[in-house]
Amino acid sequence: MTTWHTIHYETHGAVGVLTLNRPERMNALNAAMLGEIERVCDLAEADHAVRVLVLTGAEGNFSSGFDLKEQMERRPSGAQAWRGILDKDFGATMRFWNLSKPTIAAVAGACLAGACEMALACDITIASEEAFFGEPELKFGAGIVTMILPWVTGPKQAKEIIFNGMDRIPAAEALRLGMINRVVPSGEALEAALAMARHIAVMDPDLVRETKKAINRTYDIMGFDTALKTALDIDHQIESHGSPDKRQFMDIARADGLRAAIAWRDKRFAAK
Repeated sequence: MTTWHTIHYETHGAVGVLTLNRPERMNALNAAMLGEIERVCDLAEADHAVRVLVLTGAEGNFSSGFDLKEQMERRPSGAQAWRGILDKDFGATMRFWNLSKPTIAAVAGACLAGACEMALACDITIASEEAFFGEPELKFGAGIVTMILPWVTGPKQAKEIIFNGMDRIPAAEALRLGMINRVVPSGEALEAALAMARHIAVMDPDLVRETKKAINRTYDIMGFDTALKTALDIDHQIESHGSPDKRQFMDIARADGLRAAIAWRDKRFAAK
């Protein structure tokens, strides 16, 4: 039996359920969790009994995004260190897009930054009415690892969200923008995702797999894969050089804690 440290994985008949399970850190995506996500995707891909994979978060939140505290403590610097970090971030996120089986994100609470990108990478995203989404990276002096947002919203909406570092997009607005598929009452996102997964699982798995391949191939022809890898290279340049805003944020976080650094960040924009 596999022992998990940052996630929980179980199967319900033909449906696999991967739960991000670091509630004390709002299910933040650290290196260990990204590795366990990859392992679960390997298991789901190889398990012929699993026909759909559902992704969710523990205890009222999907995830706050990539773990800034871990980054603060590890102090990565230089091109080689950042290439390894960003490739791991990107690879784990895109597993949900590239998995041969349908993937469904069930979102409650916070779904931010890298976690928002992970939910966008899933084939279908269902959110409870209290859920909120966002891409606040530029406010931290960081770039976007997996630039999926323009592909699901359009460039003008994506630029507004990313340039402003918007981090409180309500579920209803995310639905209007095309970021998600459906909004359900509070507390019902996972059950709605499971119901949809069970419905899909009844269909011929070969037919579903080939149809997903056909849809994804359409995006590849439009340059999706190339565009995302180019954006990843740009983010690598951003992180390798380090922006002044990011350095100051991390200096405050190391000296006074993340809460103080976030307060400093928010104060910069409060009077604008």
